[in-house]
Amino acid sequence: MSTNSPGPEEKGFFEKVIDTIEHLWDGTKETAEEVKDKAADTISDLTHNAPAKKKIVAKKATTAKKTVAVKAGAASAKAKTTAADVKAKADDKAKAIKAKTADESAKAKKAVADVKAKAADKAKTVTAKAKAGNVSAKKPAPAKKKAASAK
Repeated sequence: MSTNSPGPEEKGFFEKVIDTIEHLWDGTKETAEEVKDKAADTISDLTHNAPAKKKIVAKKATTAKKTVAVKAGAASAKAKTTAADVKAKADDKAKAIKAKTADESAKAKKAVADVKAKAADKAKTVTAKAKAGNVSAKKPAPAKKKAASAK
């Protein structure tokens, strides 16, 4: 009889462990290769897409800068316009006040001139009356002297 049995040989414990480790090792190697391939693909995609994305980012930054510059320019223009309006209003107000002051000054000067003219007329009238009164007062006085001398 032969010592060879017709059934399959059963593996021992250590042989089963070795088979399991080999299986895990092969699976890990395959997974590592897949990860490596995916990483290489991702790197190449990023390398090819990076310049385009840089341009997009640069374009967005340039657009943002232009927008900010336009807004700043608009704010500056608005401030200048407002300042010009305020200055124009102040100039108009100053001109109005100057004109009003000149008008009032002219009225005051006219009033002073009228008062001076009236005072001069009054003085002339009073002087004329005084002279007339003086003349009439002087005439009777010599007449009285004559009358007094006649006595």
